[in-house]
Amino acid sequence: QVSPVESGGGLVQAGDSMRLTCVASGHLFSTYAMAWFRQAPGKEREFVAAIGWLARNVDYDDSVKGRFIISRDNDKNTVYLQLTSLHPADPAVFSCAARPSAIVYRPWEYNYWGQGTEVTVSS
Repeated sequence: QVSPVESGGGLVQAGDSMRLTCVASGHLFSTYAMAWFRQAPGKEREFVAAIGWLARNVDYDDSVKGRFIISRDNDKNTVYLQLTSLHPADPAVFSCAARPSAIVYRPWEYNYWGQGTEVTVSS
């Protein structure tokens, strides 16, 4: 079992970059697939990016490909999401999620969730 805690959100201007961090306390972090989801007001939670337990497999939603980068440091029980070229369609609460084994894309398939960190983009 792991307990993710996100940080790094805030207010930025369109075109800016920021890095979100998720520290997942618990055992065997390196065996978990980790993912970022986001939820904008009035919308459903949507997949953003995921990374496999050895970081060999990564995947992104088409809306963020080329702009966001997911990475992990198993020695620190941490997963990162680098956000670049932020634009007004990106604001949301970004949440970190974990599940044993392989990457999947539906939120209900993830076992452990953080509380989220809010990203706001001003135009």
